Amino acid sequence: METSGMGTLQDGIAAGSDKGVSESIETVIIGGGQAGLSTGYHLAKHGLPFVILDANERVGDAWRKRWDSLRLFTPAKYDGLDGMPFPAGANTFPSKDEMADYLESYAARFGLPVRTGVKVERLTRHGDRFVLTALDSQFEAKQVVISSGAHHIAKVPHFAGELDPEIVQLHSSQYRNPSQLREGDVLIVGVGNSGAEIAYEICRKHRTWLSGKPSAQLPVRHGPTAARFVLPFVRFLGHHVLTKGTPIGRKVGPKLATQAAPLIRIKLKDLAAAGVEQVARTIGVKDGQPVLENDRILNVANVIWCTGFKEAFSWIDLPIFDEERRPLHQRGVVTREPGLYFMGLIFQYAESSDVLPGVGRDAKYIAKAIASQTRSAGANKTGLMAQI
Repeated sequence: METSGMGTLQDGIAAGSDKGVSESIETVIIGGGQAGLSTGYHLAKHGLPFVILDANERVGDAWRKRWDSLRLFTPAKYDGLDGMPFPAGANTFPSKDEMADYLESYAARFGLPVRTGVKVERLTRHGDRFVLTALDSQFEAKQVVISSGAHHIAKVPHFAGELDPEIVQLHSSQYRNPSQLREGDVLIVGVGNSGAEIAYEICRKHRTWLSGKPSAQLPVRHGPTAARFVLPFVRFLGHHVLTKGTPIGRKVGPKLATQAAPLIRIKLKDLAAAGVEQVARTIGVKDGQPVLENDRILNVANVIWCTGFKEAFSWIDLPIFDEERRPLHQRGVVTREPGLYFMGLIFQYAESSDVLPGVGRDAKYIAKAIASQTRSAGANKTGLMAQI
């Protein structure tokens, strides 16, 4: 697609809003990560006006703010969005900063109207329009796509506050590199991929304990060979087989969505060889120190909670959730609130929906649904005017 074609998207969109003044926009996408940008790309192909609101100061910051040594698990050949391949060797694994820069370049190449530094704090409806409230601005829209992700609130156990205040505590979302830690031993709670990779890095300078057990481990070594021969099969399985469109996907998919991902790059044997000691689950605190379920007390100077995230949809003031506050939708389309859509949810349509290899297909589907609704509304309005 030509960049000049994208430039027409900003026609009719105001340059900004005065505090307290509501700005009217046809479609608002909340979140400027890979899901939001991909949705914008496909909306643009339909010639529809929209704006993308992102809370970060720069496109790609959600990746930049992760720990320094993080690299993607998927090879570059699967990391590009529609219309722009990832600029790296097909079977290499980009760093988080390379991914961030790619997203920024993607938005620039297609002229996607992204407004950074705008955090939507409330979403409700007034009449036939949605109302989005940010800190110093307000927007009205006929359609809203929520692509901000569900899991942004760091989850830590309730007893974390009982630890000795001298112990450095970080959630994995706050960890950047070992320089943040005090001298002394480190307890990492949670044996997912974040916990395993951070433990592997930290153990070079600190005695490190890793608390818990993984859900599973990828049975092959991660790397270029796997990228060539194994990951294509895994991607096919997650993208085409484990979907809501197949019997096995409908049966297995929801169960897999609630489980932690298997260890991919760093396995337990790698951790053991590096000197990381795997210990039992952390269940509480005694005398200011963490206690394991086998009653062992660890005297540590640092604790890193690799315990995941909570859903963060409390800012949506609409009746679209089930009893467990999960959004009710059909492949991202919220039937209870016409004009409302989700992108990037876990198992939105397939096991790949919340990762880079899957967002393009879902974005194309959502954009088509928005285009269809827009055409339908336009036809109804034309018909009504003809009767007057």
